[in-house]
Amino acid sequence: MDPHEQFRQECFDRIKANAENENLRESANAFLQKSITAKYSYNFSWMGRPIIQYPQDIIAMQEILWQVQPDLVIEIGIAHGGSLVFYASVLELIGTGQVLGIDIDIRKHNRRAIEGHPMFKRISMIEGSSVCENVFKQVKEAAKDKQTILVSLDSNHTHEHVFKELELYAPFVTKGSYLIAFDTVIEDMPEGSFPDRPWGKGDNPKTAVSEFLKTHDEFVIDKNIENKLLITVAPGGYLKRIR
Repeated sequence: MDPHEQFRQECFDRIKANAENENLRESANAFLQKSITAKYSYNFSWMGRPIIQYPQDIIAMQEILWQVQPDLVIEIGIAHGGSLVFYASVLELIGTGQVLGIDIDIRKHNRRAIEGHPMFKRISMIEGSSVCENVFKQVKEAAKDKQTILVSLDSNHTHEHVFKELELYAPFVTKGSYLIAFDTVIEDMPEGSFPDRPWGKGDNPKTAVSEFLKTHDEFVIDKNIENKLLITVAPGGYLKRIR
């Protein structure tokens, strides 16, 4: 067997085994729950901008971007701009592609930092609600000539809002690419884990994804990703378009 193929097969076998390794999965889940409470994801940055993601999910997104090589990434939820810069930097290495960020409130200090970043040449931003008709029209205009599109949802995490985003933005995702709903892990956290937020158990991205998939069999959950990562804020949230 070719050495590269042999290594890939070994990786495949290990990842498959993770799905059945209850002790490993329980340990990963225990760390995830404790670390979410400790705001672990707030500790990281990408090229100088806070990214507010788990390193595991950052690596997963890098692998997806390299595999899909999108000419447009639509990211809903900008915050400090770390993910925008991350996606743009990977696309810069690939040599093609743009990132479109959408947020209902792009704070002035964050806008200045993003616009002054070396990766801004691959970034554009829209301020407004992702489910607003005017914003959606702007996204449609930006996407009209693109061949391969990936969408990342990471804004308001209530069921109603995420479901609307899924319905609106899923059609942009091209076959073989991904629609990622972050923070599906909210459903797996103990009751009352988010007392200062409008989302929680029974009302979050995972419940929205579950409802969405009932009528959208063109998407499937890529379980291989979460079996690989074990620690992820998007369990059941990596949706691959298969047709």
